[in-house]
Amino acid sequence: MHAFANPAKFLSLSRPMTPWLFWGGLALILIGGGCGLFLTPADYLQGESVRILYIHVPAAWLGMGGWSGLAIAALVQIVWRHPLAGVAGRAIAVPGALFTAICLATGSIWGRPTWGTWWEWDGRMTSMLVLLFLYFGYIALARASAEQAGGMGENGGVSRVTAIFALVGAVNLPIINRSVVWWNSLHQGPSITMRGSTIDSAILWPLGFTVIGFSLWFGAIVLMRMRSILAQNKVEARLARMAREAA
Repeated sequence: MHAFANPAKFLSLSRPMTPWLFWGGLALILIGGGCGLFLTPADYLQGESVRILYIHVPAAWLGMGGWSGLAIAALVQIVWRHPLAGVAGRAIAVPGALFTAICLATGSIWGRPTWGTWWEWDGRMTSMLVLLFLYFGYIALARASAEQAGGMGENGGVSRVTAIFALVGAVNLPIINRSVVWWNSLHQGPSITMRGSTIDSAILWPLGFTVIGFSLWFGAIVLMRMRSILAQNKVEARLARMAREAA
């Protein structure tokens, strides 16, 4: 694991990977979105509004997956003190929050014609909103610890408190996942499980394209943000060194 702790090693791998992830993901998003809009039939109950699932489901998946990535990065930081773990956490937080917000927004747009309301304080929607606030809290803590460390530091600019916050926040993930089972919910039950799917295959098949496409896009954004953070830290370290030499 520490073989990749060197930022130069990481950059040599991430530079060629980023465009492949970005353009490959965009192609799959366009294919899945186009097929979902023009080739699949309308749902017999929800009508044309069902097509929003091709954005809503990947956004929900990446909102939760993003926090899973934060928790893994925090664990690696605390246990193995990997210097790039904090950088990865900072890079994941913003796109994770963005996709969580997209999930909430598309869910509200989907819910208005389907349920007759924009919002309901049920378990699934409330726990997803809590996840968005957790992202905001992590971003604020990470920014404060990075400023205090004066850049990357030994923990990638993320304090131990911030890493522990990411681990504790992961408790919300199983709550989101099981909320429609544990409580009476306006939100529909689990549609895709290990045992199969309750979604008709005529509507379901483009979803695989958009889920994979948005996931690749998410990975590209994270790599770009990690490279940007490393570049910014390098500039700040150089300026600090020049200031000391001038003094």
